[in-house]
Amino acid sequence: MEAEIITIGDEIVTGHTVDTNSSFIAARMTDIGIPVKFKTSVGDTMEGMEEAFRLAIKRCQIVICTGGLGPTDDDITKRAIVKVFKRNLIFHEDILKEIKRRYTARGVEMPAINQNQALLPQGARFFPNKYGSAVGICIAEDGRIFVALPGVPMEMKQIVVDEVVPYLRSLKTGQAMKIVKLRTTGIIESKLAELIVPSLKLETGVRLAYLPSPRGVDLRILAQGDDEEQAQQKALTLQRYLESVCGRYIYGYDDDTLEGIVGQLLVDNDKTLAVAESCTGGQLGMAITSVPGSSRYFVGGVLAYANDVKIQVLGVDEKIIAEHGAVSRECAVAMAVGVRRLLNSDYALSVTGIAGPDGGTDAKPIGTIFTGLASARDAYAREFHLGTNREYNRSRSVYTALELLRREILDIQ
Repeated sequence: MEAEIITIGDEIVTGHTVDTNSSFIAARMTDIGIPVKFKTSVGDTMEGMEEAFRLAIKRCQIVICTGGLGPTDDDITKRAIVKVFKRNLIFHEDILKEIKRRYTARGVEMPAINQNQALLPQGARFFPNKYGSAVGICIAEDGRIFVALPGVPMEMKQIVVDEVVPYLRSLKTGQAMKIVKLRTTGIIESKLAELIVPSLKLETGVRLAYLPSPRGVDLRILAQGDDEEQAQQKALTLQRYLESVCGRYIYGYDDDTLEGIVGQLLVDNDKTLAVAESCTGGQLGMAITSVPGSSRYFVGGVLAYANDVKIQVLGVDEKIIAEHGAVSRECAVAMAVGVRRLLNSDYALSVTGIAGPDGGTDAKPIGTIFTGLASARDAYAREFHLGTNREYNRSRSVYTALELLRREILDIQ
């Protein structure tokens, strides 16, 4: 079975709302071995919805749409559904009672317009909505399954997880699918491919994708087999090959994060960490503290944006800045040493650089970043040239610093 996902709303096609619903649904479909073949977005017009629905049910066995199930005049998804499937809207007293009960429980009188949400396509299956008043709608006809869900992300996610996934899993036949994601950092996509491609042999039904981001490059394995065991074995074979050729760059798998992995390494080694930041403006500390339980190892940090703060708080020698500049290997080392001494931590990280869009020179162009590390054993810094986009440079700098610490702890050269 293959699926198509349709997101509905003028706010989506005009770019005023970022479509996260289709990504969530696609991931859940892939988890249960249903490949998503198409994603479509359509505005709040009857003609557009009808055309999108008819095309989708023609080319895919499963269609899941989100949006347009509310009670207001612009919510016309149900009207489009009954036109396409040639059904009537039927009033459901039990659904209206449930909507009224929820309003009463909140101490609010139900607006009369909400009665429209009890009008639902004849012969459809309904999926309960724990958080809102718009139920999910499912029509199974001529070997096709059409599901309509509310567009509110929290409501959509609940119905997908609690209702849609179990329903589709009970019907699914055919091949099993296994997905594994290997998370790498510290190497660009093209260099990674140079390591992987020469001896790469993909079995039938196995695909490998490179997914770059400011965090690094994810390697996604998608393996299909006659059953779960075969799919898993195919995925494992490719995973072991990738680990053999680029293992030093792999920091985790699936939903692992670099900040989470580094945090666990600190916990396992009973070590603490402090940071000194300039161009990242606090993003490094924010990434570290996004991990639950980070108070076990993260001592704190200094946001040393101005040179005076680097000198007066971190103890960076004025001569270093005068001779080498605030954006230099020497300054990055001094910042890391200074914050480690100031906050009495086992490890310290520092970041200083030229994020852009201005401030670059021929010697130090925009995107020049220095990341420093200090420990009881050593203090050093690495130089990076990241690019010209300010936000990319700031985000990427965070991960160059975290990767520097990961390699230090694991003694990876």
